[in-house]
Amino acid sequence: MTVDLAHTYTDPPARVSTELSGGGAAQDLFPRVQVLLDQLPEPGPARTNTDGEREQLGATTLVHRFVDAPGDSETVRWHYVEVGDPSAPTIVFLHGVPDSWWQWHYALELLSDRYHCVAIDLKGYGQSDKRTGDYRQQGVAEQLHALLDTIGISELVLVTHDRGTPPGDHLVSALGDRVIGYARGQQHLWHLHPSLHPQEQLFTSPGAQGVLADAQRFVATAYTWLTDRPVAASDIVRTVEEFSHSGIATAVPRYFHSSSFRQEWIDRRTKLIGSWTAPVLVLQGKLDPVQPHEFYTEPDIVDMLPAGSRVHLFDTGHFWPFEAPHETVDVIRAFVDTVTG
Repeated sequence: MTVDLAHTYTDPPARVSTELSGGGAAQDLFPRVQVLLDQLPEPGPARTNTDGEREQLGATTLVHRFVDAPGDSETVRWHYVEVGDPSAPTIVFLHGVPDSWWQWHYALELLSDRYHCVAIDLKGYGQSDKRTGDYRQQGVAEQLHALLDTIGISELVLVTHDRGTPPGDHLVSALGDRVIGYARGQQHLWHLHPSLHPQEQLFTSPGAQGVLADAQRFVATAYTWLTDRPVAASDIVRTVEEFSHSGIATAVPRYFHSSSFRQEWIDRRTKLIGSWTAPVLVLQGKLDPVQPHEFYTEPDIVDMLPAGSRVHLFDTGHFWPFEAPHETVDVIRAFVDTVTG
């Protein structure tokens, strides 16, 4: 496998440039956000759980876990949920912004008949630790590595979405053969252009904490701008509740002050992609306004990934776990079935 070390940006397609310059659907974003807010049921307070507490997902019962694992100067306290037989092959899920473990609840419910499923609240999100510390993507990956060791997960399939993917990239590199499959979701890979990550400016701005503190409006904006298909109101409401925990508005911007989209991109090109050994399933929403599907064409992308890798494009926007939940589960199941034999 040959990795091109040239740091050359790729110009986005004209349709994407038009959208980002204020044309297309972006021009009426804020009125559409208000429509969604007016239609949503009133969210409840941030949900708090205890270690060992059970929650019902349809006919499936999951368990909330809280674990202190090595990290930073002392430990990092993690919240995650698990369901399924611990002796079965394990799937670990990492969410993005503005989400939590809840992003994967359809997969947890429908895949736990055959697999041990673990969905983690990333540090700074949900009910996981929000203290100061190392929020570099590599640093968080090292802390996730320690968590997996602490809870006894050796071999796994990793499934990620959005901002859960950059630490996932480092984790897959660090774990080596312990990762038997990587379903890498909704994040820039080989191609990039500065216009395609406008959120970096928001998250590093002096007003970021105020924007994130209004969880209902922030979530509604993300799920209006970046989706193409409707998302169930119950999923948006639960997402708001999980994003309302004290400390999130302060903690999440630390990721963006500790790294940059450019640095992540350079890391992928120069060291990470070439170090992955497991098959990679690249999962992308075809209609995401800031991640052009043209950047994920086969065979170009697959040729730089380990044997057995492929690309799946959902006919959705950014949030396919909620926009196309059953297709998401089917695609992940087929991939995990293949890599676990």
